[in-house]
Amino acid sequence: MGPLVSGLATRGKLIIVGVPFDPIQLSAFPLVFGARSIHGSLAGTAIDTEDALAFSVLENIRPMIETLPLDQAPEAYARMMQGKARFPHGPNNKRSVVVGCRGVA
Repeated sequence: MGPLVSGLATRGKLIIVGVPFDPIQLSAFPLVFGARSIHGSLAGTAIDTEDALAFSVLENIRPMIETLPLDQAPEAYARMMQGKARFPHGPNNKRSVVVGCRGVA
């Protein structure tokens, strides 16, 4: 992620959502001379979410969604708990389980 910092605009922010497994290595020069910053968040803020949604509309990014009938919810849950799910799982309001949703360009 370090090289991404120098690609930010002056006073730009790199927001890290979640926790990376590897240490982040970067040079302080782009931070200091560009007045750039790095922020961390487990889920992002409401404004971050709005910005991400606006970007997805701008770039025509659409989700990949897999659904299962509600009666297969126990199987979907078991797949998720075993780490075999391709996407996050969760119920929706149409008598089905959303098995996955991942953004694609």
